[in-house]
Amino acid sequence: MAGIAARLGLRTPPRKAGLPPGPRGLAVAHLWHWLRRPIPWMEACARRYGDAFTIRLPWQGDVVFFSDPDAIKDIFTGPSDVLYAGEANVILEPILGTSSLLMLDGERHLRERRLLMPPLHGERMHAYGDVMREITERAMETWPSERAFPIHPEMQGITLDVIMRAVFGMEANDSEEVAKTVRLRALLVSLLAKATNPLLLLPPLQFDLGPLTPWGGLAAVMEEVDSLIFAQIAARRRARGDARPDVLSMLVGARDERGRPMTDAELRDEMMTMLLAGHETTATTLAWTFHRLTAHPEVRGRVVAEVDRVAGDGPLDPARVGELEYLDAFIRETLRLNPIIPIVGRKLQAPMRIGGLELDEGVMAAPCIYLTHRRPDVWPDPLRFDPDRFVGKKPSPYAWLPFGGGVRRCIGMAFALYELKVVLATVLSQFDVAPVRGERTKVVRRSITFAPSADMPIVLRRRR
Repeated sequence: MAGIAARLGLRTPPRKAGLPPGPRGLAVAHLWHWLRRPIPWMEACARRYGDAFTIRLPWQGDVVFFSDPDAIKDIFTGPSDVLYAGEANVILEPILGTSSLLMLDGERHLRERRLLMPPLHGERMHAYGDVMREITERAMETWPSERAFPIHPEMQGITLDVIMRAVFGMEANDSEEVAKTVRLRALLVSLLAKATNPLLLLPPLQFDLGPLTPWGGLAAVMEEVDSLIFAQIAARRRARGDARPDVLSMLVGARDERGRPMTDAELRDEMMTMLLAGHETTATTLAWTFHRLTAHPEVRGRVVAEVDRVAGDGPLDPARVGELEYLDAFIRETLRLNPIIPIVGRKLQAPMRIGGLELDEGVMAAPCIYLTHRRPDVWPDPLRFDPDRFVGKKPSPYAWLPFGGGVRRCIGMAFALYELKVVLATVLSQFDVAPVRGERTKVVRRSITFAPSADMPIVLRRRR
């Protein structure tokens, strides 16, 4: 019975000494609040306990939330051999795999990050701009005008197709690739739909009793996705020397400082990480930007005017995305008030002083993105939506952190911000957006992300 209780989170070790205060109760009760009502619970804890408070979660133990930028700086600039992010992300391991960048720490993390960096930055990233615009234009051809429809699934379709083209290099117009592309895309849609259930991230529920059970159904889809991904990896290895521009081909040819290539397992896990982290989070951010556009007509007017000035009468030239300064500020302000991930975590491998607190080994230090972005001492009138906060200004990386920070900052940040601007500018060059009467958008949990409710319905009116 003791083993079962511990597995279910009904028994947890005694609270460690020196921790900041926090809500009472069993770890499973804290987990319920975290899964079912995370925002009001975080806000209530911050009001009662201040800048730092402790909660307890099954399989993680003591988790200290921090919202003070000075404390967050301690975490983001602290020693990487003490602050392990991989252990904090362990609930994602069954889906992403043990070789995912999100699971790695120490030298393995640094090696993998160096290999992944080149395809996702600089000129290589900008080469994907035409692909992003073309995929968006193709999707827009099917959109209705003058009636409500949910925009979030459309954004998921666009960002998934960007991943398929830019990362996997799968061309829908290549006759040899059509069947594989169609099948992989369908499987990925199914996988993402199943993976949005936050309960499937709980270790006791990750058991396979066949395809009709939640985890069994997810595992069956993952198995077929893996077979197709490994087939793509094998094809790239056979085609060494072909100058294919996709991320997978570049990673197959990459070598570390000792001349070692990435293994098939490492490539698979990084592909899955890019799919889940680079697809769902970007799509959800796009959905939140449409919410902000419909809620703030004066901001929408400025964004559209800038897009028209830069795009002119023709389609947007992705090379001019850098000129969209107000659109960039609009996206950053959206990410401030609607961060997709509410926290990031670091598991302490040794005692450490953070924010004036002496924390023991085994504690998880969690910079709280959501609460930090709403601090009135950092962001005056914090609930007011104001993109001008970011025009010509660079906020502190310890006060604006939607992509995390330090050596663990999201490696796809530049790619994501670029894609967000290309997609939004392409849509707004052809459509006006309006709210749906009577619709009240709320924040809902989709697995580890915070998404808009009802798939974010909007009304589009064609401009051109």
